[in-house]
Amino acid sequence: MAAQIIDGKQVAAGIRAELKDEVSRLKERGITPGLGVILVGDDPASVSYVTGKERACGEVGIYSDHNHLPAETSQADLVRLIGRLNKDPRIHGILVQLPLPKHLKESEVIFAIDPAKDVDGIHPVSVGKMVTGQKAFLSCTPHGVLQLLLRTGVRIEGSHVVIVGRSNLVGRPLANMLIQKSATGNATVTICHTRTKDLAHHTRQADILVAAAGQPRTITADMVREGAVVIDVGVTRVEDATKRQGFRLVGDVDFDAVKEKASLITPVPGGVGPMTITMLLYNTVESAKRAAGLV
Repeated sequence: MAAQIIDGKQVAAGIRAELKDEVSRLKERGITPGLGVILVGDDPASVSYVTGKERACGEVGIYSDHNHLPAETSQADLVRLIGRLNKDPRIHGILVQLPLPKHLKESEVIFAIDPAKDVDGIHPVSVGKMVTGQKAFLSCTPHGVLQLLLRTGVRIEGSHVVIVGRSNLVGRPLANMLIQKSATGNATVTICHTRTKDLAHHTRQADILVAAAGQPRTITADMVREGAVVIDVGVTRVEDATKRQGFRLVGDVDFDAVKEKASLITPVPGGVGPMTITMLLYNTVESAKRAAGLV
C-alpha cells in the first residue's frame, strides 16, 4: 500500500491562519510584528525565496522592510545596515538571505544580528540556547520538520529517528530538538551522512527517516524499513526540457519507489519547503510578543 502524502502546503496554511489571527490580536494592542529582510545581489534562487517570504508576510499581516543591496556591497555597509535594523523598534526579526556574495564573511554578518531578533535561529547564542534546552528561536527548516511530524500525528517520543545530513542548518539542530526532554522530543537519534559506512544499515532501522544530505535520490527503497515515516528535506534543481523553466525540483529520496514502502512521506516540492517560511513568520510573531513583554 502506498504511503500517505504529508501535504506541507496544507499544514503550513493551517499555521499561517493561526498566525494571522494572532497578528490581528497584536495589532489591536498597537503591536505590528516587523521583519527586516536583507538581500545582497541578484541570485535568482535568493530573489525567489525573498519574494516568497515577503508575500507570506503580507498574507498574515507582518510588516516587511525589504532591503535589496547591490552584489558589490561592502562588509562594513552590510553590518551597518544590520546595526540600524537592530535598533529599529518596528523590526522584531532580521533575515539576511544566504548565501552571500563570496567577498562577504557570512559568520561576521550572522554575529552582527541581535540575538533577540535572530528569527532565522542561526546566531550562536540562539543555537547554544537551543542545545541546552533554553527558550530560543528555533532554526526554521528543522522546526518546520518537527511541526510536520507533530501536526500529522507522528509519535516522536520513543521513536528512532535517523537523520542523513549533518549541516548546521538542518541535521545538527534537528537532532538536538528531537533529543530534548520535552513533549516534542524524547526521541533516540542517529546522525548519518554520505560518508557513513553502510548507510543503508542505519537507515533501515529508522522509525522516522529524515533525508537532508543535499544529494538527489540518496535514499532508495532498499534503504527504508517497511512502514517508516520519511521526511525529505533535500531540494535540487535538475535539467528537464519538458518544463517551462527548463528544470524541475527533486529531493534526496527516490520518491516513487520509497512511497511504496513508507507509511508517510513528504513530496518535493510541497513538503518541507512551505514550512520553512512559515516558521520564519512564527518566530517573527514570537519576537514581537517577547519585545512587548507578552511572553
